[in-house]
Amino acid sequence: MSVEDAHSTEADGEAGTPADHGTLYVVGIGPGLPAHMTAKAKRVIESADVVIASSLYQEFLRDDGTLPPADATDEDGIAVREDGTEQEIVRSTMGRQIELARAAFDYVREGKDVAHVSGGDPSVYGKSDLLFKMADEDDATDVPIEIVPGLTAALGGAANVGAPLCNDFCTVSLSDKWRGWDEIEEKLRAAAISDFVIVLYNCWRNYERAVEIVREERTDDAFVAIVNDAGRADAGRNGESEFITTLGEATD
Repeated sequence: MSVEDAHSTEADGEAGTPADHGTLYVVGIGPGLPAHMTAKAKRVIESADVVIASSLYQEFLRDDGTLPPADATDEDGIAVREDGTEQEIVRSTMGRQIELARAAFDYVREGKDVAHVSGGDPSVYGKSDLLFKMADEDDATDVPIEIVPGLTAALGGAANVGAPLCNDFCTVSLSDKWRGWDEIEEKLRAAAISDFVIVLYNCWRNYERAVEIVREERTDDAFVAIVNDAGRADAGRNGESEFITTLGEATD
């Protein structure tokens, strides 16, 4: 997939990608530790000239040598891999997402391959949406973007509690950063009425409100699985855990 895919055929023909450009890879590393990462994701990160990742994801990727150890990285973020090649490691934060998207475009135009690391899958509440949006707004049609899929938290969490997603299910993010709560409530209520298994993302926001909406459409004895830090063992912020309760007790 490339930026050209997001535009019309006419625009594709006018833009093109210069031969001296690198590639921007948006890499999903799964829900947690490198054991859940695909072979392609690992290969892309190891071979990239520049890796953009949060401090937590950098820790995960150093766990199995996908990234060089911290003591092999200088104060400018330049690391030397075991084969002697240099790799620039850039720390990402929530407040720098737009800045780093544009920086990634510049790196690619310098001929560098960039691995922009996203937890889970980049296209499930991950980084790919923002990067394609920024490429469109900045008219960066010369920058090739490739998505490297990963295991999203819904699947990683479900694996810890049995087989809850074997039939129809949907995901709903509770974050109201990019959309209003009215829209979230409408989708959540529709999913509850339709009897989907519902996977909630970004539960640090509006969790109690979401549960109350679902309770209006479902019975209180419906099962609820609450999963924290799926796939991260003790390396996550809170430690990996899961337990089964009911909808009526889901906020206790």
